[in-house]
Order: sequence, then C-alpha cells, then structure tokens
Amino acid sequence: MSLVLARRVQRPVLSRFGWLMGLYAENHARLQRLFEVADLGCGTYASSIGDGLDVNLIVIEQHAYTTELRMSYGMIDPQTGLADPSASLRLYRDARQVEATHCYMGRRWQDVIGMYPPPSRILDHRLRMNTFLGKWLQYLAEQGHGVATLRKDGEKVGIGA
Repeated sequence: MSLVLARRVQRPVLSRFGWLMGLYAENHARLQRLFEVADLGCGTYASSIGDGLDVNLIVIEQHAYTTELRMSYGMIDPQTGLADPSASLRLYRDARQVEATHCYMGRRWQDVIGMYPPPSRILDHRLRMNTFLGKWLQYLAEQGHGVATLRKDGEKVGIGA
C-alpha cells in the first residue's frame, strides 16, 4: 500500500485588523474621489443635488499629514439635537487612509459598546463604523454628490455666482 501525503496549501489569512486597514484605504479613495477633502480649507461645506437631503462637511482642522472633519446630512435627531446620521473622520494623507473615529446613527458609542469594552468589541465596532462609512460614501456617489455639487457656506450657487 502506498502512502500518499496530502500537501496542504497555505492560503493567506486576513485578520480583522488587516480587514479594517483595507476599509480605511477604500474609504480614503472613495472620499477623495467624492469631495477631494484633502484639498479643502477649514470651514463648512454643503453638497446639494436637489433632493432635499443635503450633505454637510465640516473641515475642522488641516494639518501637514491629517485632516479632521465631520460629515452629516442636514437632519437633526429631535431627541438629542445631534445631526443624524453623522460621522467624525480623520483623513491620513501620507498613509492614504480615512478612519471613521465616531459615528452617530441614533445612538452614541457608549450605548452601543459600553463604557469599558474589551479590545475585541472596540475592533468590531470600528469595523462596523467604517463599513457603514464605505457604504454611505458609495451611496452618495451613486446619488450624484461630488466636487461639482459641493459649495462652501456663503458661496452662491447658480449662473453668475
């Protein structure tokens, strides 16, 4: 009887952390294609496509390698007074990544994962936030939002503006 040795093929395994870093890179590409955020100055911007659901961007800080911003719709949660949904983002120009540091979708992070969550729960939450961000950015692009629809607050839109 001959003995046949089965050869195991090693497939690369992507860890949850590796998956998260991939999401950060995809979201950077989507956000840059959509609004070219790295080129915007500090201030408040709105993207309007005429559907009554404007997207608001607030560029909070521009540093040498990072940009801090907040993205939301022009809707306010009547119970909390916060923009809903909204996302706080950090764009890393040198690493070409965008991280959703906080998302508000009807609940605060403390209500979702607790005050002192274990690291695995924090990683899971970051995966969910950044997956949400990627889908939101893709949806905005499909609806027609982009650089052409983005205006800084106080700028007029229209002919002769």
